[in-house]
Amino acid sequence: MASQQIAAGSVSEGAAPVVFDGEHLDIAAVRRVAEGGAACSVSPQSLAKAAKSRAVFEDVVNAGIPVYGVTTGYGEMIYMLVDPSNETTLQTNLVRSHSAGVGPLFPEDEARAIVAARLNALSKGYSAVRPEILERLALFLNLGLTPAIPEIGSLGASGDLAPLAHIASTVIGEGYFLSGGRPVPADRVLREHGLEPLVLKFKEGLALINGTSGMTGLGALVLGRGWEQVRQAEIVSALLVEAVRGSMGPFQPEGHDLARPHPGQIDTAANLRALLRGSELTVEHADLRKQVAAAKQAGTSVQRTEIYLQKAYSLRAMPQVLGGVRDTLAHATARVQTELNSANDNPLFFEDQEVFHGANFHGQPVAFVMDFTTIALTQLGVLAERQLNRVLNRHLSYGLPEFLVAGDPGLSSGYAGAQYPATALIAENRTIGPASTQSVPSNGDNQDIVSMGLIAARNARRVLRNNQYILAVEYLAAASAVDVSDRYRGLSPAGKATYDAVRSLVPRLDSDRYMGDDIETVAAALGRGEFIAAVENCNIDLR
Repeated sequence: MASQQIAAGSVSEGAAPVVFDGEHLDIAAVRRVAEGGAACSVSPQSLAKAAKSRAVFEDVVNAGIPVYGVTTGYGEMIYMLVDPSNETTLQTNLVRSHSAGVGPLFPEDEARAIVAARLNALSKGYSAVRPEILERLALFLNLGLTPAIPEIGSLGASGDLAPLAHIASTVIGEGYFLSGGRPVPADRVLREHGLEPLVLKFKEGLALINGTSGMTGLGALVLGRGWEQVRQAEIVSALLVEAVRGSMGPFQPEGHDLARPHPGQIDTAANLRALLRGSELTVEHADLRKQVAAAKQAGTSVQRTEIYLQKAYSLRAMPQVLGGVRDTLAHATARVQTELNSANDNPLFFEDQEVFHGANFHGQPVAFVMDFTTIALTQLGVLAERQLNRVLNRHLSYGLPEFLVAGDPGLSSGYAGAQYPATALIAENRTIGPASTQSVPSNGDNQDIVSMGLIAARNARRVLRNNQYILAVEYLAAASAVDVSDRYRGLSPAGKATYDAVRSLVPRLDSDRYMGDDIETVAAALGRGEFIAAVENCNIDLR
């Protein structure tokens, strides 16, 4: 899926503004900030709460009460006592030492999502950072100043320490920002914008880096895009049902709403009914029964016909498979949105209460649901590839020519070659195992059970991207199935809109041609949501 580039120097006027208050950030708002460059602000109530929390915290420190990461060392070195006079040095050294991420940099949209997630966690008001820290992160987002964050280095246990340290480095004028996708020294960028680096006070370095905002910010984008991918899978599934003259029976509401009322299954079945409404190609199950009755010869106990009362699973089990994906995404969305609005660093400060020395930074809840998302999206890709195989295999395609060849089979190969990357990608997706069970002790065995949540989110992102290519080949094949069967006139309004959207990008495959460009073109259009928009322009509301 294409990543967004946010130009430095201004915010978007198209996306609705986002107010950070630590309580109400959802995935849609993260996407507006990350992808759309929406204007950002911190609510006055959150700024006031942060100031009050800071005052409570400073009273604790001034009273000589020991506080982790303020008057002690970090992690396994907690036994080391540090005099409060080392306030700035302790915090700055933490940020510098943990800015140790490696590998490719997160694209700008993903890095912005991570910054947004960290800002909202701190806006909850229990982390004892000064309001200036919150305002500086919001300013970075508004100015399009995106920290350069390496993807590799988080264990997801004491939060996403390494990735978030690279954000904190830019706050103190070190590290790098992204410009045109390339790293530029942060001190230079701040000077160009007339900004002075902030000097970190008690706990602020720790609060900036000790949280789950890497996995949560990236996870929010993956889930938002995952919901779109389910809709894309439903749209192309409906077009294939029409191309092979499938039955409407598997989508009738009673079989879902009454018999097996999983919410996702109900929604996918409803979407398929809406997408197929007005089709002259689909058949009702009652009509199939009549055809069977008419074909039956008297006096025969066993008889072969050409009538299939039911199509293969890949053409009638979409409510069950894609509905299961929907339910998984719904569960993951709820967990990630809870985490987006959580204070997930340590320690935390509450008025008139003992300092909370705990482990809210541990990413296990997010790690689990991102692994679950990876599994669900992998199966979405499997369904898409099996549907593709169904229309390419002449033994399975209910009368369509082999590989949808428009000319002479053998002389031409049609989509034979295009199937290979789709099949290879489902195999690749299946090699991506769970990250949340891969705990490896670290930090002198202080971090002796870790979540690997950011790896889980990156895995889900990888499957999501792979699926775009699988779906792209399926969209191309579905349009060609309509072409070779000459069934365009009978398509539903949604089917025609989908077919027309494909053909506006890629011409008919009347003879073999270089295929890679076609697949890349349609995959990019899927990333932009063009096929969903085409269907919605027919006044079809998808759930």
